[in-house]
Amino acid sequence: MAAGLALCVAFLFGDHRQIDVPKPVLFLLLAAIALPLLQLLPLSPALWSGLAGREPFRQAVTGDQPWRSLSIEPGATVNAAASLLIPAAVLALISGVRPTEMPRVIVIVLTVIAISAIIGLMQLSGMDVTNPFVNDTPGAVSGLFANRNHFALFLALGCLIAPVWASQNRRQASWRIAFALGLAVFFLMLILASGSRAGLLAGVIGTLIGLGMIRKEVYRILRQVPPWVAGAIVAAVLIGVATLIWLAIASDRAASVDRAVALSSSEDMRTRALPTVMSMIGTYLPFGTGFGSFDTAFRIHEPFALLKLTYFNHAHNDFLEIVLDGGVPGAILLAAGLGWWMFASARVWRGPRDDGAMLGRLGSAVLLLIIIASAFDYPARTPLMMSIIVLAAFWLGRRPTGRA
Repeated sequence: MAAGLALCVAFLFGDHRQIDVPKPVLFLLLAAIALPLLQLLPLSPALWSGLAGREPFRQAVTGDQPWRSLSIEPGATVNAAASLLIPAAVLALISGVRPTEMPRVIVIVLTVIAISAIIGLMQLSGMDVTNPFVNDTPGAVSGLFANRNHFALFLALGCLIAPVWASQNRRQASWRIAFALGLAVFFLMLILASGSRAGLLAGVIGTLIGLGMIRKEVYRILRQVPPWVAGAIVAAVLIGVATLIWLAIASDRAASVDRAVALSSSEDMRTRALPTVMSMIGTYLPFGTGFGSFDTAFRIHEPFALLKLTYFNHAHNDFLEIVLDGGVPGAILLAAGLGWWMFASARVWRGPRDDGAMLGRLGSAVLLLIIIASAFDYPARTPLMMSIIVLAAFWLGRRPTGRA
């Protein structure tokens, strides 16, 4: 409802002269909305019966077969389509933001990440901080999310965004870079405590890319002091970070490292369920089961060896789940999105380095981290991460404007 209201406000009161939506982003979003809506169209019994994998549903009805939609769980598909109002609203709102105002958007995003980190720190300290809007696990370090992997990815994005924020103002670059480095270390420590192995990988990659993007600013600042002072600063930072990581591991607070060492792949539900998911994809091709229907479909095909007290709500590999839900059309849309990301990323990373290119590179790197995380989980299905994805795609797809 809030996303729908925001969308209406953007259309009614936004400055349409300032709107500049990257066409590939707009087309991909419209296609993503259209696909689940098409899966809800009623099909005749003869046409529906010809779809792959529908035999158990046909046998559940005696007599004449009713008209059915392609989706095996229409209610979940309606919810999946409605959830895309969130990225649509974000795209409508961000399209009206002037280029000179974009640094404020970065500050807002970084602030939300910091708030989530503070909530995670409170949870780590033992406080009972429950999010009323998500079904989180009591005692888990998950910040604003229900899932520790999503929370850790959010912090990893903070490790990437903080250095770019620091480079936005050259006159304040010295203290900004120091502050950004402190934020990145804080985020990394919380990722270690969250227990997310994929998040730890994303955090390291995000930090390295973020620091690489501002390396010239760092060199410029270090050249202003004697070489031995610059060397001492770099050594102190590296030793300090290494000491903090060692203390986290020694004090048994590095749950991500513990899980990476203790949990073998044979014990991981993601790995154990992979053959079943692959078999399901083959069963329901070429049109899939319908977006949002993974839980229902998996319960039908779940082998006895995988039964447990909790349910397997997603494939924990969003690329496979998109193909399962959307079939060949979903796979084509996925390939189109990844193809555009690679093409646009090559353009911004090869182009001249200015504020417009820096923003495009940030969008490219943000999407890279989410793509990596999507191979192990389903972060793009959360409202907050949907917003970040559209924002990053807008940065990547916008036309360069030069230095602000």
